[in-house]
This record gives sequence, C-alpha cells and structure tokens, in this order.
Amino acid sequence: MKPKKEAKNYTDAFQGEENSSLSIEMQAIGMVHSPFKERFSAPRQPDLSMPSQGRIELNAGLNFEQALSDLDSFSHIWVIYWMHLNQGWNPTVMPPRGSDTRRGLFSTRAPHRPNSIGLSVVALSSIKKRTLFIEGLDMLDGTPVLDIKPYLPYADSLEDASHGWLDPNAPFTFSSTCK
Repeated sequence: MKPKKEAKNYTDAFQGEENSSLSIEMQAIGMVHSPFKERFSAPRQPDLSMPSQGRIELNAGLNFEQALSDLDSFSHIWVIYWMHLNQGWNPTVMPPRGSDTRRGLFSTRAPHRPNSIGLSVVALSSIKKRTLFIEGLDMLDGTPVLDIKPYLPYADSLEDASHGWLDPNAPFTFSSTCK
C-alpha cells in the first residue's frame, strides 16, 4: 500500500496584507470591431431584440483556431475585456436606468471601476477562422478582449437570484434573434 501524501495548502502563501497590492499582468487575445466609436454611443446592458452587430478578431499565431473548436455550438458567450478608454474610477455612480439615486459602484454595472474589466454576454452568430461574429454588443471599437467563455444557462441564470435595489417590474425586454 502506498503511503498517504500530506495535503498541500497552496493558498497559504497568498494570504495576508502583503498581497493586497498584487500586480497582475494580462495580454489581450484579440480585439472587438464595433459600430460604437465613443463611450456615450454604446448601449448600456443592450436589449437583444434589436441587436448591434460586430465581431471579435482573435490574434494570429497563438493557435486560437483550435481553441475555438466547439464554441459554435453555443448560442451566447461571455466576453471579458479591458475598457481601454476609462480614466479613473468613482466609489458611487448614477446608474443609467433603474435609479435616480447615486449607488455604490459595486452594486452597479457602471464602467467606472478600479480595474477597467468589462463583462458582456453576447449572441454568437458564427465563427470563421479566428473571427467571432456577435450580436448585442455594448463594447467600443478597438476594445481589447481578455477572454471568452460559453454562456451556460444552468450556471449563468439563477432562478432565485435577487434584483437588489433594482425594480424587477421595470419595463425591459431581453430577447434574442440569434440561433
């Protein structure tokens, strides 16, 4: 019988205040091509019943064609990106809809964040080589893409999640014309 190995606690080395200022470096994997050329023209939480069309062009030479295998079987994807035109952040913001009161930044989806990371779900129309054709985007032209993940209804839509300070009866439709 093989002796039992002692459990390793890999996270112990990353605990504590010395990691509160941890610097993280990322590389863009591609770029968004969008009809939106400036921040105020882009929709906020777009309504997919009249979706804007765009595409994501992934960088060459990194074998992304193989990484895209099987993604075309999903109707929607999450796009994680860098909001490259943001300058600074605000601890409270005025949300674009649902409130006439300033709210704490982390209780909103406002773009004015300490780290300019964006997250959008978009409809995936098709993929050709390293290009993803998408609908319902809210990203600016030239936005650097950090990662792409499939939208999974069983994990990404929680039936009993609360609406927080938002009015769940406020008029807003969310439907898709893709797939």
